[in-house]
Amino acid sequence: MIRVLVTDDEPLIRAGIRMILSSCDEIDVVAEAANGREAVDLARELRVDVALLDIQMPVMDGLSALAELRRTAPDVRVLILTTFGEQRNVLRALSEGGAGFLLKDSAPPDLIRAVQAAAAGEAYLSPATTRQVVDLLASGDTARRAERARALLGRLSDREREVLALLGEGLSNADVGRRIHMSEGTVKSYVSRILAKLDCENRVQAALLARDAGLRSDSPDRPGP
Repeated sequence: MIRVLVTDDEPLIRAGIRMILSSCDEIDVVAEAANGREAVDLARELRVDVALLDIQMPVMDGLSALAELRRTAPDVRVLILTTFGEQRNVLRALSEGGAGFLLKDSAPPDLIRAVQAAAAGEAYLSPATTRQVVDLLASGDTARRAERARALLGRLSDREREVLALLGEGLSNADVGRRIHMSEGTVKSYVSRILAKLDCENRVQAALLARDAGLRSDSPDRPGP
């Protein structure tokens, strides 16, 4: 079971999220919190797997709670909930190690997939949020980012670069394995090494580096053995 904490200062939103997540047999909503301070305390006390945090909350906002959880309970995977149009918050959440970013008006299946992905150690961005991130990054200092990204990729072996290129396409571990004929467990080990070598907190940060460096996969999209 995936143990989940739902955090939002509006009771009706918490109830709606609980109802959606409870429809999945492998998810157990073990607690609710009304602010970031409560969320941090409950996440540590109950040893949850995934914490859903709203950004705008009293006492302590979601991004501050994320930062504290990364310091004091790094095993807790954090998904940030927000409304459309807050691109800067997306980048801050990802830079501080958030496992994903989900819009509050996302479809129920997307919410369930996001929790499952986070629990599996993968990052999740809703399609709308992904577009926001890409647009924001495109408006920044692309030359400087590209130079930094290429320097960091010099730390990787050829095989690690191949795996990273596929992460940059947004593939899961299972999909990467099928593309390059590698077991999912082996891919997971490669991803862990890549994140460590690149000083990345999560797959999304690594994927952004791959894109900044212009890294592309030469592996054809074909079914595995």
